[in-house]
Amino acid sequence: METGKVKALETTLANLNKKYGEGIVMKLGDAAKLNVEAIPSGSLSLDIALGVGGYPRGRIVEIYGPESSGKTTLCLHAIAEAQRNGGICGFVDVEHALDPAYAAKIGVDVNSLYVSQPDTGEQALEIAEALVRSNAMDVVVVDSVAALVPRAEIEGEMGDSHMGLQARLMSQALRKLTGAVKASNTCLIFTNQLRQKIGVMFGNPETTTGGMALKFYASVRLDVRRIENIKQGEEVVGSRTRVTVKKNKVAPPFRTAEFDIMYNEGISTAGDLLDLAVSEEIVIKRGAFYSYGDIRLGQGRENAKAFLVENPALAAEIDRLVRERHGMSIVLEPKAQVRIPVSAGVEENPSVPLAA
Repeated sequence: METGKVKALETTLANLNKKYGEGIVMKLGDAAKLNVEAIPSGSLSLDIALGVGGYPRGRIVEIYGPESSGKTTLCLHAIAEAQRNGGICGFVDVEHALDPAYAAKIGVDVNSLYVSQPDTGEQALEIAEALVRSNAMDVVVVDSVAALVPRAEIEGEMGDSHMGLQARLMSQALRKLTGAVKASNTCLIFTNQLRQKIGVMFGNPETTTGGMALKFYASVRLDVRRIENIKQGEEVVGSRTRVTVKKNKVAPPFRTAEFDIMYNEGISTAGDLLDLAVSEEIVIKRGAFYSYGDIRLGQGRENAKAFLVENPALAAEIDRLVRERHGMSIVLEPKAQVRIPVSAGVEENPSVPLAA
């Protein structure tokens, strides 16, 4: 580059740094953080599908799917993982449906989780923005976009037409939130519901609520589907769930993950690990029997899962081998299934932080 151009560029950069702060413009190779930091999802198979080991920090994530597919469960697992690593989390409960007892069973420290149950969509998004701009939050969840009702709609009559109010609200909020999320290195997670397009004869008639803005601003979009029920005898005790990464700006998209969500414990980490180990031939399945080296894990998948839960050191060893195969970081401590009694998590300490 010519000397005159170099001097002109150096002068311009010096003026910009003086006006807006150091590092406002830099060469990509000089960036302090090139690797994407991530918060584990609570499912090893989903961490692998996401490509960076979990939900990316400093980005917006959208989790959508049909009713009772596991969207809130995924959010609570992300909160539990962040808290386990010393993080602070917030939950904007727009649907007013958060169950503290279930959150405690999943592993969420309900006594340190900041919860808000706002009255309007504007209030919910202002609270989310304030939490993000505090630079103290690791994860902020907004559950859900469909429940973000604009103030004008609440104050109006039933049956009044309010065309495009929610979409405009989301578009304005996301324009303000994106930069703040990046600056604070917060993971902002929105859940969303599905609706049917009217008159669609060909192609997928499903769409999400809240307009198009979130589809553009989200770095990761996850489609969550319940594919079958898990039964013990005649009783349904859980569901087999498939998550498809529909959009991913930090790794290749369209990967899938399948795991069990058990009704009394959330994501079955033992079942997830067992499926991955079998697919990588770390655990060998012959007929109905599962074995790891010379160790017989059990006959049938449920017995093998129970064996891994009862032997966390062995589960940690298999976890390490699976992570090595996928080039992921190693979890040093055994990651056993978390089971917190409801009485210990909620009833004895009922004072969950709330902000109206």
